[in-house]
Amino acid sequence: MPARGFGAPASRCATMTCMDLLASESVGDPSPIVSLFWIALIAVIAPLLSRLVRGYLPDVVILLVAGAMVGPHVLGWASSAGGVDLVSELGLGMLFLLAGYELDPRLLRGRSGRTAWVVWIVCLLFAFVIVMVATNTSNSTRVAVAIALTSTALGTLLPILKQAGILDSRLGRAVMTHGAVGELGPIVAMSVLLTSRDAGSAVVVVVLFVVAAVVVGFVPVRMLDRMPDLGAGLAKLGGGTSQLPVRGVVLLLLVLMVVAEVFDLDVVLGAFAAGMILRRLIAAGHPDVDSSLEAIGYGLLIPVFFVVSGMGIDVAAVGRNPALWVWFVVTIAIARGVPVWLSERFVPRADTLPTGRERVELALYAATGLPIIVAVTQVATQAGLLTADVASILVAAGATTVLAFPLVARLIGATEAKPVTPAHE
Repeated sequence: MPARGFGAPASRCATMTCMDLLASESVGDPSPIVSLFWIALIAVIAPLLSRLVRGYLPDVVILLVAGAMVGPHVLGWASSAGGVDLVSELGLGMLFLLAGYELDPRLLRGRSGRTAWVVWIVCLLFAFVIVMVATNTSNSTRVAVAIALTSTALGTLLPILKQAGILDSRLGRAVMTHGAVGELGPIVAMSVLLTSRDAGSAVVVVVLFVVAAVVVGFVPVRMLDRMPDLGAGLAKLGGGTSQLPVRGVVLLLLVLMVVAEVFDLDVVLGAFAAGMILRRLIAAGHPDVDSSLEAIGYGLLIPVFFVVSGMGIDVAAVGRNPALWVWFVVTIAIARGVPVWLSERFVPRADTLPTGRERVELALYAATGLPIIVAVTQVATQAGLLTADVASILVAAGATTVLAFPLVARLIGATEAKPVTPAHE
């Protein structure tokens, strides 16, 4: 009997629960509203489960795993068709806008910033060599995998660091520095290396995009500086039904995403640039909209992105090749974590971490990556550089790093902070 969803006759509703009706929708193609129902349900349950386990299981992992369960590869209760994929694309943009907004440009400068950049480049080359030795694929595919293996999920790590109470410590600042580079570096590398253009042309295009982004950001700053009354007027329209500053930020996000698309770059670069421009606008004393953006982003759009990303994970593909999944996880730890550890151990600086345990914690945090991995696999799959199976396994490996690496780091930190009771004589 064909599924009819919410349009089933009353006699059928008398013999089936609402859950049965929602599940029966998966016999055919789930409607967008049914897919959004499952996404919303998962988005509500995820933070509750994460809270129950005291944050040791990040809600982003729950979103991905649950998305894989309800997606077309397992239960088939939800899909990204019918406009859900567009909401997911906005969620991707909002995720990287907030990442760009949270990025302090000072972290990218100074000796610590320069060291972090050198370390990330070493990580990229190291990962490329590992992939080249272990696989027999094209150089473009190797580059795509290497970029994915060397990212840091700074946006995912921030709440973990806050909950652990180490954000303002020396370790927290080191994580922020390596995390900032580990997020911005792969985004730029995606735009330069994962393209059909030659490297020189790609660099020129990225430079032109940066110029366009500077112009886009310069105009509102100059307008607000030259017309103080305009800023006051915008502040008056910041609440109620107007919410003009929030609408302006959404417009800024879409403008930069469109500019990136016009330059044939990944929209992630545009979203990240929009976040950096937004930081400058707010730093200049203009309306503070970050709480509203977090409500829109983390309350609606970003959970949709992660659940839909989970729907793309073929659990059967991971089950068919668990060795590749484990290899990806181990390679991420080696290619990203080991160079970070070595830099703290052998490159003297004023802010070098003093203890071995802190250096191990930093390496684990720096090797935690997921959002960039999802973005890279999407781009590489669309370009034919990765198969859907390999992309699923790589995303599953990224989710594993988010689950395992911060957990191990927190356990190491808890052990280090635990007072030693002297033995009784």
